[in-house]
Amino acid sequence: MGEILLQMTGINKSFFGVPVLKDAEFTLEKGSVHAIVGGNGAGKSTLMKILTGIYTKDSGTIKLEDSAVEINGYSAAGKLGIRMIFQELSDIPTMTVWENIFLNNEIKKGPLLDKAKMRRESQELLSKFKIDISPDTLMSDLGVGYCQMVEIAKALSMNARILVMDEPTASLSANEVNILFGLIETLKAQQVSIVYISHRMGEILQVADSITVLRDGGIVHTGRTENMTIDDIVGHVLGKKEKGQMQWHENRYDGEKQELLRVDGLAASDRVKDISFTLNKGEIIGIAGLLGSGRTEILETLFGIRKALEGSIYLNGEKIAPRSAQQAIEHGIALVPEDRRREGLVLIHSVLQNVILPVIGRISKKIFVDGKWAKKIADDCIKALNIKTPGRQTTAKRLSGGNQQKIVVAKWLETKPKILLLDEPTAGIDIGAKGEILDIVRDYANSGNAVIFVSSEISEMLAISDRILILNNGRLCGEFRHYEIESEEVIQRAIQL
Repeated sequence: MGEILLQMTGINKSFFGVPVLKDAEFTLEKGSVHAIVGGNGAGKSTLMKILTGIYTKDSGTIKLEDSAVEINGYSAAGKLGIRMIFQELSDIPTMTVWENIFLNNEIKKGPLLDKAKMRRESQELLSKFKIDISPDTLMSDLGVGYCQMVEIAKALSMNARILVMDEPTASLSANEVNILFGLIETLKAQQVSIVYISHRMGEILQVADSITVLRDGGIVHTGRTENMTIDDIVGHVLGKKEKGQMQWHENRYDGEKQELLRVDGLAASDRVKDISFTLNKGEIIGIAGLLGSGRTEILETLFGIRKALEGSIYLNGEKIAPRSAQQAIEHGIALVPEDRRREGLVLIHSVLQNVILPVIGRISKKIFVDGKWAKKIADDCIKALNIKTPGRQTTAKRLSGGNQQKIVVAKWLETKPKILLLDEPTAGIDIGAKGEILDIVRDYANSGNAVIFVSSEISEMLAISDRILILNNGRLCGEFRHYEIESEEVIQRAIQL
């Protein structure tokens, strides 16, 4: 074991009398990456909010280099060199890189800002950590990955020695992920320690030196990464060995494999063109491609919220041209969008209100909603999809990410679609909820329906797809049947050609 920088022991935290952390312990070595894994509600966010001063612990000890410290507030944590890189970035797009780095921490020369010094120190900081950005670049001209690196540089400008990264790759392309991982290696070499929170098992095994698993508010396992597999992590997270959740399951649809959807020469935008494929009853096809390759544009065109510029769409052999989401629903097509919080849910509305939203016309009598029917729909969905909620009237924002996503899936399944379009359906949710959603999708397809599945996680796509289409720069450039794929690397190479 390397030199210990941080020790948290016997950490307890309750909210309104309900224990959230129970004697939790966490140790961080200097110059290492330590991943924290757990299901929604396991306590990992609460533990990190205590470390960064957002919450105050009820009891327990925090030691920094063998000295006990009290962290009462985010600014107090910052003074100790502890900073958090949040999933939702806080940069100002109209300002330059150096202005963002020193925002709210400006250097002055007398009564005036010392712009030259801030720019010079920004350049030195960027160079030291091998961040290839000019300090004069406007933030609006940078991709998400580089904006995130500016956030990291800002933390480092305040002498951060512990960085907590919350889902740092959630919005990054494959290339941006590689750049971020390169930066993490540089930070380690500079003896910066990183706490890494992610639901993506593959990248955790790639980037972390150690892994701690929380379940029900307590630590259930801590170990070196080289001694763990994805199945080991899943077993600790769920409390049981759930082999097969993220493994391929044979298609159980026993009906005739007849064509349900055919797309011929579809142009979804000026860049996404000549898209042709078929989809059969009972089939799940994946579309694999880098972020920005055109995956979302194809789904949005099939769902009628993006106008097809060229080409044809055939459903059961009949040509259709959906010009709105409502028309797509009438044709039996439903879309679970990529951003559930902005596009999939009304967070301030209840589970019931969200579930009935797409079918409100069907359950209304004149201008009034049939309350009895609405309650039955909501209760049936909660039961069928195992949505963990205090009740149908609970607001969506109070639920975990996995349960919010189940609501989105439930509301579109209630439209009784024949084709379900899924855009990053498991992004930002824990491994247990991922497995449940994949099972829901499998059951849906095995009933004679069909699915188009888009995901940045190749392991999920391999676990769910009968065929995988390769999309590169707006063009379909290949197709693999499941039995032709020996490993994830086959798909990774294909999408990067």
